[in-house]
Amino acid sequence: MEESPRITLQEHKITQDITKGPTVLDEVWTVKAFKKRFRIAIIRYDDYEMEFDLIGIHPALANTFRRIMISDVPSMAIEKVHILNNTSIIQDEVLAHRLGLVPLKADPRLFEYKSDPANSEPGELDTLEFELKIKCTYNKDSNKNSSCAEDMYKNNNVYSKSIKWIPISNQKDKFKEKDLGPIHDDILIAKMRPGHELDLKLFAIKSTGRDHAKFSPVATAFYRLLPEIKIVREVEGEAAERLQKCFSPGVIGLKRENGKKIAVVTDARYDTTSRNIYRYEDLKDAVIMGKVQDHFIFTIESVGAIKSDEIFREGIKVLKDKCLSLLQELSS
Repeated sequence: MEESPRITLQEHKITQDITKGPTVLDEVWTVKAFKKRFRIAIIRYDDYEMEFDLIGIHPALANTFRRIMISDVPSMAIEKVHILNNTSIIQDEVLAHRLGLVPLKADPRLFEYKSDPANSEPGELDTLEFELKIKCTYNKDSNKNSSCAEDMYKNNNVYSKSIKWIPISNQKDKFKEKDLGPIHDDILIAKMRPGHELDLKLFAIKSTGRDHAKFSPVATAFYRLLPEIKIVREVEGEAAERLQKCFSPGVIGLKRENGKKIAVVTDARYDTTSRNIYRYEDLKDAVIMGKVQDHFIFTIESVGAIKSDEIFREGIKVLKDKCLSLLQELSS
């Protein structure tokens, strides 16, 4: 960490602070040096969200991972909507667009890319078919004195749970219904009143975010540099409390020493580097704020079809395939 390049955040500018000797930003890249320096540390993890650190990596490569996860890792999404009947107040185009944005739990690794999405017939290896058939009616058993739409009507709200999977060919032998369909059952698609009806056929295919954002497997994938905060002189009493309030919660702590409150750095990781410290003349010289240039804090939030860590692994596979393809082109 001490050998890593840094930038220093001043009141109105950012200055470069590169230590002696080559760093990850300017050294000649070799596999041996990269393996020696590179580290991954997982900070928190669940199926839908993961935070981890990439340490000792060039910014260009870190950004490559981010872009690949957003635009090149595939997922399944509704691409075509056959509208047999739509008497609701939502236009056909708007309804189709909303359905396309409903995230599906289908694992894209079990499907193939469609050769010609515009013209080819749906097949069991490249397409999932769904049906949305629902009609709004009066609720005869409702309380006559109630003016609440939920009491007066049946199916007045159309939710994603109404989307039903229709197996193509032998898909029923390969998949279970619980493993397909919308990830969330409570996504509101439309509001209806008695007489309104939807009768739709939905077709989902495999593609990437490069084609359309609905195919991106991540809700968001972003990174930031690791903040670094150093208190260079003792700050005590009321000034220490003000110093604590200048930073994000948990970054600066107060410890008692000889009956005095003294400011200490507890955890600089989650500081937002707001530079509020420069509002106070008596505190601006007490702290040095910086960022480590080769330490990236990555956050991946999955929409739910693929686990967050698997999205990163798939991104690495995509990058590997791109590199192999480039080498083949160069050699030929």
